[in-house]
Amino acid sequence: RKGSVGFPGKNTFPVLGHPMAWYPITAAKQAKLVDRVYLSTDDENLMELARTTGVEVIERPPHLCTKEALGEDAYVHGYREIKRRVGTEPELMVLLFCNAPTVRSDYIDQGISVLREHPELDSAVTVSKYNMWSPARARKVASDGLLQPFVPLEIFQGSGLTCDRDSQGDAWFADVALSVVRPRNLEHLEEGVPPQKWMGNKIYPLKQEAGLDVDYEWQLPQVEWWLKKFNPEVLSSR
Repeated sequence: RKGSVGFPGKNTFPVLGHPMAWYPITAAKQAKLVDRVYLSTDDENLMELARTTGVEVIERPPHLCTKEALGEDAYVHGYREIKRRVGTEPELMVLLFCNAPTVRSDYIDQGISVLREHPELDSAVTVSKYNMWSPARARKVASDGLLQPFVPLEIFQGSGLTCDRDSQGDAWFADVALSVVRPRNLEHLEEGVPPQKWMGNKIYPLKQEAGLDVDYEWQLPQVEWWLKKFNPEVLSSR
C-alpha cells in the first residue's frame, strides 16, 4: 500500500538504481518454478512498475489500504482474486513484500521444492539469525518509566543465560522476505501460528543472513550491503 507512516514512499524508494519493489518482483519473475506474478496495491506508481515489468495488477480495496489493515488480509484477498482469475486453486502461493528486497529467485525455487517434497509442511519461509534481538535480551518500559524484561526471565532459567548474546541459543526471525505457503493456510488463516498466521503451523526455515523488510530509512544501508553481497548478479544486469 502507498500510505506508509514510518517511511513514506518506501516501496518505490530508489535503492542502487531501482525502486525497492523492483527487487522482489525481479526475483519472482526469474524463479524457474513460478508460473505467474501479481502485484496487489493501491499505489499508482507501483501499478506502473508492474506494467513495465510485465506483472499483473490486483487493485487492493480501500479497507485493506489503511494503516490498521493487516498484511495477512491482503494476502487472502490476493489469493482469492488469483484463484478467480485462474479458475482453479493454485498449487502454492509465493508471498513477497514490496519493501523486502532481500530475496533471490533461487530462494523461491528452494522453498517451492521443499513443499513439493514434503506435503506435511505448511510453508517454507526465509529466516535470519538475530541473536542480539532475542526475547531474552528484549526490554520494555514499565509503568514506573524503568526498563523491565519483555519476557519473564524465569522462562530462561537453566539455559545458561549470560550477557553473551549467543548464550540463550540462536534466535531465528522470520524476516518476511519470502513465504512459500499452501493455499489451505490462507483458506484457514485462523489456524496459523501468530503473528504471521499465513505461515501455518509446520514451517520450514530457509536460512539466510540479515534479511529484512524495510520500515525505516536507517535500514537502507543494510539493504544495499545485502544486495551487493548476496545478489550481485541482479545488480550487474541493470
